[in-house]
Amino acid sequence: MSPAQLPPPLFDARCRACWFSVGLLALVLASFWSLDLQWAQFLSLDAARSMGRFLGEFFPPDVSPGFLAKVADGAVETLAMSALGTALAAAGGLLLALPASRTHPGDAALARVPTRWLLNALRSIPELVWAALLLISAGLGPFAGTLALAFHTTGVLGRLFAEAIENAPPGPGEALRTQGVGPVSVFLYATLPQVLPQLLSYTLYRWENNIRAAAVLGVVGAGGLGQLLAFHMGLFHMNKTATILAGMLLLVALVDALSHLGRRLMSR
Repeated sequence: MSPAQLPPPLFDARCRACWFSVGLLALVLASFWSLDLQWAQFLSLDAARSMGRFLGEFFPPDVSPGFLAKVADGAVETLAMSALGTALAAAGGLLLALPASRTHPGDAALARVPTRWLLNALRSIPELVWAALLLISAGLGPFAGTLALAFHTTGVLGRLFAEAIENAPPGPGEALRTQGVGPVSVFLYATLPQVLPQLLSYTLYRWENNIRAAAVLGVVGAGGLGQLLAFHMGLFHMNKTATILAGMLLLVALVDALSHLGRRLMSR
């Protein structure tokens, strides 16, 4: 094999990606060394027996009609929290994405940096922390959970929407601007039609994530299946806990299927 046909070396001192990979590997190894991971205790026979006894307490699940009705009500509440929180976040994210993006090279975009700081702040606070904070003002129940999902997801979608707007092909917008069309009309008739499928895809994906987050938010008293789960686990009603967990799995599977179907329909 001639030198021109030789494969590239696995590591090149001038390759930035190679040095980044080495640094990342070093961090992973340092994490294993610094954390007190009790692998021997975790993989011991006593641990396996304890887990077996614990899992055995989940069976048989409680399938009484009265309790199944409660689980169904909690599932509907969780689904409503995730859907409404995602819808509010999509609207808020789009409103913040406009000042957070530079729509054309000549755009001063004076609000771009502070708006992106705001989006960073919104998404850097986890949903559970938002819910714990909002419980003080909104009280126990799904209202606090819905707002927590909306605030966190606004930060996520706002950043994704801003990147999509900035990466949109500039040709149609430039053609309208040369004709004296205002920025609002340029966005509505040139930029938005190009990025709308991407924005909808991001929103559907975040809805998938929010249905999982909504199921957990109830642990802090924000309603839904999570609140049922925290209550019955606290009382060691493991057969009821098994039914609630099964309801969570079915709800997540349903939302995943609907979201996947929606993205497939948009891609046609």
